[in-house]
Formats: sequence, C-alpha cells, structure tokens
Amino acid sequence: MARIERDPLGEYAVPDDAYYGIQTARAVENFPISGLRAPAPLITATVFIKKAAAQANVALGRLDARIGGAIIQAADEILKGTLTDQFIVDVYQAGAGTSHNMNVNEVLANRAAEILGGAKGEYRIVHPNDHVNMGQSTNDVFPTATRLALLLAHQWLVDAAHGLASSLTRKADMFASVLKVGRTHLQDAVPITLGQEFSGYAGCIDRAADDVERASDALKELNLGATAVGTGLNAGDDYSERALANISVHTGIDVRPAANRFRVTQSMGDVLAYSGAMRRLAVELSKIASDLRLLSSGPRAGLAEIVLPPVQPGSSIMPGKVNPSVPEMVNQVCYQVYGCDTTICVASDAGQLELNVMMPVIAWNAIHSSTILRNAMIALRTRTVDGIEADVQRCRELLERSTAVATALSPYIGYAKTAEIAKAAVATGRSIRDLVLEHGLMKAAELDRILSAEAMTRPGIAGKP
Repeated sequence: MARIERDPLGEYAVPDDAYYGIQTARAVENFPISGLRAPAPLITATVFIKKAAAQANVALGRLDARIGGAIIQAADEILKGTLTDQFIVDVYQAGAGTSHNMNVNEVLANRAAEILGGAKGEYRIVHPNDHVNMGQSTNDVFPTATRLALLLAHQWLVDAAHGLASSLTRKADMFASVLKVGRTHLQDAVPITLGQEFSGYAGCIDRAADDVERASDALKELNLGATAVGTGLNAGDDYSERALANISVHTGIDVRPAANRFRVTQSMGDVLAYSGAMRRLAVELSKIASDLRLLSSGPRAGLAEIVLPPVQPGSSIMPGKVNPSVPEMVNQVCYQVYGCDTTICVASDAGQLELNVMMPVIAWNAIHSSTILRNAMIALRTRTVDGIEADVQRCRELLERSTAVATALSPYIGYAKTAEIAKAAVATGRSIRDLVLEHGLMKAAELDRILSAEAMTRPGIAGKP
C-alpha cells in the first residue's frame, strides 16, 4: 500500500508505513549507487540539530509550542534508537546533502504528526520544511552535522590512540633491558634496547593523537543560522545563539558560533584539517604495524625478535603457520584512511563561490576514517600489543653476530680503521673484539668497556666515564 505525496515536481507514491516522505523516496530512486547509507553519527548529529532548532524556535515564539514539542519528542525517540531504518538515502546523492537533510526532516515531521494524533503524510499538521526545517538551510545544517558527527566520535578516537600508546609504553618498560640490534636502511646499525624501540612507537601515537585533539577545536565553530549563503536570512543571531546553546547542552560539546559564517559555509577546510590529522595518526600506526610484522617475522627464517600472540591459523595449506593477522588488518585500515583523506582533499577543493556541494562524500569519508581507525587501534592493542613477548635470546644472538658494536670504536681508532675491522668481521665471521685484539689496536680491558652493548644504548662515548 502506498500514500500519494506532493512536492514542487508533482505527485509520488510513498509506502504507507514509511516515516520518510516524497523527497526521500525521489532520492532513493535517483541514487541507487552504493547501498551505503548515512553513518549513524551523522544521523545523530542531524537529529540533535533539529531538536535544538525546534527548541530555539519555540523559545522565540516562531514555532507553535505543540508542534515544537512533538518534533522534540520525535527527535528524542530517534536519539534513543528508534526509526533508524528510515534513513535510507545513499551516501552518493545530490550535492550539499539536501536529500539527507530532507530525509531527517520528513521522518521527524511524520513521527511528530503521529504524536499529535495525525497520520503520516499529513504535513498540514507538521511540515518538513515549514516546521522541522524552520530557520535552517541544508547549507548550514549539513556542515554543522558533519562537524558535530566528528566531534561526537572524537573522544573515542583519541582515547583509543592514547590507550594504544599506554600499552606500548608498558611494553617499553617491560623490554627496557632487552638488548638488540638497531637497524637503519634495514641494515645493522648500533645497539638499542627493545624498550627504547617501543618507547618511540608510544611517542609517535601520542604525538599524533595530540594533533587530532588540536584539529578538533576548529570543528566546534559552527555555522548553524547561516542558512543558505551565510547571511542568516530567515534565522537571526538570537536563533543561532539559542540553537547552539541547546546543542552544547544536549551533546556536552562546547560548540560556538562561527566567527565568520561565510567562511564556514564556503569551506570544508576545517574538516580537511581534521582528516589530515587522522591521516598522520594512520601513518604512524601503519609504520608500527609494519615494524611488528618485521620484528616477528620467522619464526626460524626471519628476525623473530618478538613473538605476537596467535589469533588465528595463518594458512589453508600450510599446517601450523601463524600470521601477523592483526597488524596486517591495521595496515589495510590505514591505507583506507589515506584514500578517504585524498577524497576529502579533492572534494574540499571543489567548493564553488558560497558553498561546497561535495559535502556528502566529505562527511562519509571523514566519519568512516574516524570509525575504522578507532576500531583498528583498539584491536591492535587488545589482540596484539598487550600480548607481545620478547625473545631475549634471539635478540642477543643477532646482536652478537652483527657488526653493530663497531661504531663505538670510531672515537678511539677512527672511522677508516673501524670500517676495515667491520668489513673483515663480515667477511670472516669473526667477532669485532677478536679482530681488534689481533691487530693490537687496543688492550682487552679497555676494549671490553667500549664494546659494552649496554653502554652503547646511552648518550655519550662508550667506555668513557
């Protein structure tokens, strides 16, 4: 069964049981693209905006209190998880997000009409545009919703990052005395401790999380009340202040009016900057995941300096094989974040004059990045990092076989002579110590002080007091 609704283009059949209306139905027909729908944080953010706007309009005497109350009640129901199946517009839709905005307007209008004793489609009771969208335009609602959606998920993302950094720090403390070969260019360099290596990982994640935190502040600057082009036509400063204050109360986020509404209406630069901070976090994360794969490679024919907790069989043909499955997943997530950031960059560049109409694809990619990056860090922490063990014997074996200790000799016998000794050690398989003694370059007691791997992991000249 269907009901007939009307809009400026004419009539259209809408399913009787649908809370969405004609403009949503047209969008579904027009954009059968991906099967992807608005992410939950974007729906939540938009509903918060509609609730805050209704409260502001009632307080200003612009919206009948009964109608406003019904819209607010309908919004609260959705915020508690009802009617989530009614938000059905594809991610790839007409520019600016008009279809998404109208999807939310129609669902709220129809549910509000029911609350007031009417039926779905009776827009004379509660109208999607005249009542739910009062004082608004898609051009201020959608950018506000995008920013708010990212802010709603922001703390989870940052907490996941700091949680991973804390786990890496605990491992750094645990591995503080595990000596190993440090490597640059994938070649033996100088001694390092496994703890020092892991402390660097923790610092990278913490610093990147700090970047995300700083970038989030600009997202709190909202253009709600700017309406179509930033002038505030049909809204007003009193409406904007009340609506934004309501959003702050409902979300606990200290949002503020845009210092320049024209800037925030024209540009998605603040979202781009936040995406860039997430990309930096993804780059740091991916490097660590790749390092964990290298350090655990083997178990017999690789580095095998650390042991990752097994999470699943690694092969359908090779019995007993166990792969670094979680770090591999993390790498893939990070590559996806890079792709999302590239899309956001190109779409942000596509803004024209008073508006960027590519906002829907910007919003989806930014929210998607935040979600998968958060989940990947949680999985890496709980399924891998927390259970990493060091193979102390293997680390020591590789260190003793390498020429990593040779660099400590340079301040005593010079770069050229040290290079000769290192080259001979590689060619003959003999130790640096034996070759230095054989050539009579130093005495044994002094040489032992200099070639102490522990001393080489601290600042200064090895062997000097």
